[in-house]
Amino acid sequence: MMQEITFDVTIIGAGPAGLAAALAADKAGAKTLLIEREARLGGILKQCIHDGFGLVRFGEKLSGPEYAERYIEQLPNSNVTVLTLSFVSEIHRDQNDSILTVITREGIQQIRTRALIFATGCRERTSRQIGVQGHHCAGVFTAGTAQYYTNILGKLPTKRCVVLGSGDIGLIMARRLTLEGAEVVGVYEAKPTPSGLTRNVSQCLWDFEIPLHTSKTVTRVFGDARLTAVEIASVDARIRPIAGTEEIIPCDALILSVGLIPENELAESIGVPIDAKTKGAVVDEQNETMLRGVFACGNALHVNDLVDYVSESGEIAGKAAARQDRKSRGLIPVECDNSLLYVVPQRICRNAEELERIFFFRSTRDMDNASLTITKNGITLYTKKYAHLRPPEMERLPLLLKPEQITGNEPLRFHLEES
Repeated sequence: MMQEITFDVTIIGAGPAGLAAALAADKAGAKTLLIEREARLGGILKQCIHDGFGLVRFGEKLSGPEYAERYIEQLPNSNVTVLTLSFVSEIHRDQNDSILTVITREGIQQIRTRALIFATGCRERTSRQIGVQGHHCAGVFTAGTAQYYTNILGKLPTKRCVVLGSGDIGLIMARRLTLEGAEVVGVYEAKPTPSGLTRNVSQCLWDFEIPLHTSKTVTRVFGDARLTAVEIASVDARIRPIAGTEEIIPCDALILSVGLIPENELAESIGVPIDAKTKGAVVDEQNETMLRGVFACGNALHVNDLVDYVSESGEIAGKAAARQDRKSRGLIPVECDNSLLYVVPQRICRNAEELERIFFFRSTRDMDNASLTITKNGITLYTKKYAHLRPPEMERLPLLLKPEQITGNEPLRFHLEES
C-alpha cells in the first residue's frame, strides 16, 4: 500500500484560477498542493501572446504569459508545493476528505486533502460536436490548436482558411493568422449577432478588413488527406441550414471557434452536482460545491470573458478552502427566468461571514436600457439599470445583502426587463 501525503488544500490545474487559488490558500496558512498536468504553469495563457489581460486586476495591458508570470513569480516565496507533469487519474471521498491518485514522474502517489479545488479550465467543441459532415481530413483545427501551432510551435497551420464561429479566440486567431501572412476568407457565425466581445470584433476583424458573415455556418468539409474546401450555407432562426443557399469555398483549413465546455469529468466522478446551464458545478458565493470541502473556480465553474475574473474566483475559492468552515451553510437557491442565460453562484449562504456577494450573469439576448430586478419572497431587494447588455459579455454584480433580507428558504430571483 502506497504512503499517503496529506495537505490542507489541493488544487487541480495551474492556470490563472489555480495559481490564484494556491497563493490565496497559502497566504491563509493552509498547507497547499498545486497539481498541473503540463510541464509549465499558466494554463492557456502560455499561448495567448496578444495583450488585453490584466486591465481590471493590474490596471495595465499584459499579454497572457506576462499575466501568468505575475502569479508564477510569487510561488518561490510561498510554501505551495507544485507538481508538474502530474495527472490526477482518480478521486474518491473518505468522509469529508478527498483521496487523489496522482500519476507523477516519480510514480503513482496518493494524496489526502481536507479541501479540494477544481481549477481545470475548459475545452473547445470540435467539428463532430456541431454536426459538420465530411471525412476526417487534416486541416480542421480548433482555434486553440491553431493558436498553439502558431504561437508555441512557430508553425503556420494554413495559407487560406475559413473561421467558423465568432467567439473571442476565433476572432483573435483570424487576426493572428492574417498577421502571419495567411488569407482568412471570412468568419462565419450561425447566430445573427457575433459571439465575441465587441472590442475583439472591432480590433480583430474590422481593423484588418476581415469579413464577418452572420446567420451562416459550415455544413460540410471536402478533402481526403487534406482539407480542400468547405460548404457554407445560410441558416434560419432555428440555426437549421436553408436548402439552396450552399456555397463551396476552396481553402486548406477550417478554424473552429464554436464554444467552450468546462472540464468537469473528475468533479462529476465524485458526485459534484453540475448546472445544466453553465456546465460547471453548482456553488455558493465561496465557490464551494454542494459537496463540503470541494470547490470549483475559473472556467471550470463557468466560461469567463476576462482572466481577471478567473483569478478573482480562484482567490475566493482558495481563501474559503483554507478556512475550512464546516458550520451549517443555510443555503438559499438563486434562480433566474428566461431573460438570463444563467446566474453564478446558484446558491448563497444565509450564515456567510461576508455580507457582500459577487454574482455573474449573462442576458439571453441583446438588450438596451434593461433593468435588473432581484426579489425574494415577492419583495424587491435590488434594482439596477444597464444601458446595453449582450450575451457574450458577462456582467459582474457585487451585492450587499443584509441578514434580515435573506431569512427563510425562498429563492433569490433574478429578472431582466427591457424598457
